Amino acid sequence: MKEFYPYKNKQRKNRFLSVGTFILMVSAFLVWFPLLLMVAASLMPEDELLWRYLSPLGIAKAPVRISLLPSYPSCEAFIELLLRSPGFFVMFWNSCIQVFPMLLGQLFVGTPAAWTFARLDFPGRQWLFRLYVLLMVLPFQVTQVSNYLVLDQMNLLNSHLSLILPGIWSTFPVFIMTRSFEAAPKALLEAAYLDGAGEVRAFFLVGIPTGYPGIVTALVLGFIDAWNTLEQPIAYLKDMQLWPLSLYLPDIVQDKAAVAFAAGIVMMIPPVLLYLNGEGKLEQGIASSGVKE
Repeated sequence: MKEFYPYKNKQRKNRFLSVGTFILMVSAFLVWFPLLLMVAASLMPEDELLWRYLSPLGIAKAPVRISLLPSYPSCEAFIELLLRSPGFFVMFWNSCIQVFPMLLGQLFVGTPAAWTFARLDFPGRQWLFRLYVLLMVLPFQVTQVSNYLVLDQMNLLNSHLSLILPGIWSTFPVFIMTRSFEAAPKALLEAAYLDGAGEVRAFFLVGIPTGYPGIVTALVLGFIDAWNTLEQPIAYLKDMQLWPLSLYLPDIVQDKAAVAFAAGIVMMIPPVLLYLNGEGKLEQGIASSGVKE
């Protein structure tokens, strides 16, 4: 009878693996289903889209008929968006003007700050870092009024700088990069110090190469957050010519619903490409941010 126990245990283990695989497949489908639905809707002509999906908007009275394959595929929505919508490109370049300088500022400001928190011992370091964490978890609505008053006093409202400057001093990149720098091997740092390197040289020769995954993680997550931001542009930008691409979708009228789906896909392309190119570093950075040596 003992000979059957390993077989039963193996059979039970395989059953659990099958159930776990099924749950993961269902979860993955639930994540991918809205994206597949958006791709299919962007390729549908206006009449089919009206017939299938627009009844919740009060345009059509027929019930929703979900389909992942359009009956008559059409690229008219992409042609309308990319060739006949100059406002889309204006908002696209506004997003680039606002996002990339902000990320560059986070790199030059947040990286030395994170190295200071990770490697230098000074009075009040732990309390100051806890203050950083507290500011990181505060929602935008809590600091919106104070930020608005400060930007108003500096005459920066209704300009690109009203989004760039607050983003540069964001606390989240500092938190991510601090945990990554704390995981730097002490042997490399001691070797650098023995060779006569100071803190600045050790930062460039040891800190940046070893903390590179954390830096990439902070930049990728910062890009996704800034690229999709909604509340800050609405609060700080009154001129529609300064609006970023994230405000283009709510501005699309109902009779151009197909263009809205196409714009959603085009807007999703840069974050997806950035994630695919930095996936490995992103995983390493997230893992190192939760592990201390």
